[in-house]
Amino acid sequence: MRRVYLDHNATTPVRQEVLEAMLPYFAERFGNASSVHGFGREARRALEDSREIVAKAINAEPSEVIFTGSGTEADNTAIKGIALALADKGRHIVTSRVEHKAVLETCKFLEKQGFRVTYVPVDRTGMVLPERVAEAIQDDTILVSVMHANNEVGTINPIARIGAICRERGVLFHTDAVQSFCKIPFDVREMNVDLASFSAHKIYGPKGVGALFVRRGIRFTPLLHGGEHERKRRAGTENVAGIVGFARAVQLALAEREAEADRLTRLRDRLWEGIRRRIERVHLNGHPTERLPGTLNVSFEGAEGESILLSLDLKGVAASSGSACTSGSLLPSHVLEAMGVPPELAQSAVRFSLGRSNTEEDVDYTVEVLPEIVARLRQMSALEV
Repeated sequence: MRRVYLDHNATTPVRQEVLEAMLPYFAERFGNASSVHGFGREARRALEDSREIVAKAINAEPSEVIFTGSGTEADNTAIKGIALALADKGRHIVTSRVEHKAVLETCKFLEKQGFRVTYVPVDRTGMVLPERVAEAIQDDTILVSVMHANNEVGTINPIARIGAICRERGVLFHTDAVQSFCKIPFDVREMNVDLASFSAHKIYGPKGVGALFVRRGIRFTPLLHGGEHERKRRAGTENVAGIVGFARAVQLALAEREAEADRLTRLRDRLWEGIRRRIERVHLNGHPTERLPGTLNVSFEGAEGESILLSLDLKGVAASSGSACTSGSLLPSHVLEAMGVPPELAQSAVRFSLGRSNTEEDVDYTVEVLPEIVARLRQMSALEV
């Protein structure tokens, strides 16, 4: 049976080139980057070279990049760190209703600590409008956090305009760029970003490695306390092998970004056109054009999303109903709910996220097996009624 992986927004396989770059740092060059001897200096060089690569990719200074254990840790560090450091100046935070749980749950935690959070609505395509952010900013707002691209529907937010508003109002701006990094252009200077979160495993790097950009001069309270790693901003021995792999993944992704974005856009549109041609009563969720190249979220009216996924899995096709971090939840997607998608359509949504390994044959195979699955589930649903 053919196997087709269409869940690249959840995670990606480690590229062979990335694995080869990492391997020496597990056994041969295993030093602790904080040690002063030769082994340690060798690890330190690799760490700082990697920092330089990641910084250059976002037009930052190396000293503005902090390596973390994940994108979630980067989000937590940014939001809690700023909230705690600036609590004497204000206790209000602005974010959107469609953020990743790493941001939403962190904000909810801070609400329990006495902070106030405004959750800005989105339009029907899932986009956060800059004017809504401007309206939400108050005199005591200390931070705005709006994601660059949504992980479920792929909608790309106008963060340069949101960042400009924040800069004008004297409010720090954080963006979760985990899904967009190395897939579409990202420049912290041009986008007026003060803090930004990234993750390695979304771009064919290893799991367990992330990064946080913090603009020079910004104070924040570290999430982890202990040693003086990462210039006292993130305690804990650095995962040198993982960080080397992250940097190599960045190099490779950037070199191929434009061509790969064009290719994935063609495949994504081929998949949507195939589905629309072969199956009636389907709905595209997300912005029609301002969307990540490889992301397609579709509602299949009258068929339950989880059942479609199970049936696709039996045919060798791996997709998802939304964020991997909320899989297992019986609740409708909070992203689709915020977009105003009716509950019955939200429950019938499937996210296809394409990546490097996908071909036209993969797309055509998926389009070939889907109609029978959807027809069967619709028939069962009608019988149950």
